[in-house]
Amino acid sequence: MTSTIKILLVDDHPLVRDGLRARLEAMPQFRVVAEAGGAAEALEQAAQCEVDLVLMDINMRGTNGIEATAQFKQAFPHIAVLILSMHDKLEYVSQAIQAGARGYVLKDAPGKDIVVAIETVMSGGIYYSAALARQLAQPQNQDNQLTLREHEVLRHIANGESNKQIARALDLSVRTVETHRLNIKRKLGIEGQAELIRFAVQHVQ
Repeated sequence: MTSTIKILLVDDHPLVRDGLRARLEAMPQFRVVAEAGGAAEALEQAAQCEVDLVLMDINMRGTNGIEATAQFKQAFPHIAVLILSMHDKLEYVSQAIQAGARGYVLKDAPGKDIVVAIETVMSGGIYYSAALARQLAQPQNQDNQLTLREHEVLRHIANGESNKQIARALDLSVRTVETHRLNIKRKLGIEGQAELIRFAVQHVQ
């Protein structure tokens, strides 16, 4: 990244914020411009400071981080929100992305993950911790996760195959493959084709 990324930390544990600030400000491309212990305070800080990205916890007293993310996206649509949480349940990930978060990083992930996550999000991408990405790419029965057929399509995408090639391999129509692609992107919170291909290559076995 060529310019400094201005960050607002939102976590109701001061010690956690202190640790995050120290880690982030050790990087010349990051600057923590404000901190908040809850949603209301965070919205006030965002109104007063120039903020590029919010690093948001989920478990907070009062309004939780997912609700706070939705409030942020409504009040400040230009500010990116990245979730940093101890929760690894996919329902939290799905709810966070639906609320407008651009990524989800686990607190026990390697330290370098937060750096990569911030830079990915600020470049317009979506980032998941590796453990979450692997879960999202696996076939599941829940509505917000990939079906067996969608997982098959994703595997073919990872192999670099076109819609026509996938349709021929799976004995489907091209239109059906296109529909599966759209559903996969929706469930994973992915927008572009390039981002979908990158996710497939990185996370599908």
